[in-house]
Amino acid sequence: MASDYSAFTILGLLLIALGLLALLIPFLLESEALRWLERMPPIIIYIYRGDGFTFVTSPILIVISVLYLLYRWLQGAT
Repeated sequence: MASDYSAFTILGLLLIALGLLALLIPFLLESEALRWLERMPPIIIYIYRGDGFTFVTSPILIVISVLYLLYRWLQGAT
């Protein structure tokens, strides 16, 4: 019999897998596996390289996150 929380378990495992993939992206960029990501527009994915350090982020996701946090903060203030 399936648990009532099986959908949450699957969602949680999916989010963990996506998080691990996100942590591996800088290493994969160094190994030539995902060089095609560098050709994407910087508004979708931004890659910073300097002194052996690689930082990958998505400006769109940052803006969406800030807007959502602002929305939640304003909802709590009223």
